[in-house]
Amino acid sequence: MFSLNTIVKTIVYLIVAGLIFWLLWWLVHFVGLPQPFAKVADVVLAIAAVLTIIGVLLQLAGYPIIKK
Repeated sequence: MFSLNTIVKTIVYLIVAGLIFWLLWWLVHFVGLPQPFAKVADVVLAIAAVLTIIGVLLQLAGYPIIKK
């Protein structure tokens, strides 16, 4: 089973990663990129965020995407 320490570390990691992705999203919209570039930046950030969340949850389950 999961230890409390592992769950707390995972939650803190996801919160910090979420804040970083939110800050990057805000920066893309604050700079005011032209429309095709802004949409591409949004898609790249969304894909990176989803892959990060999937990677963290799979690592927590014992099946990491990238094995060390």
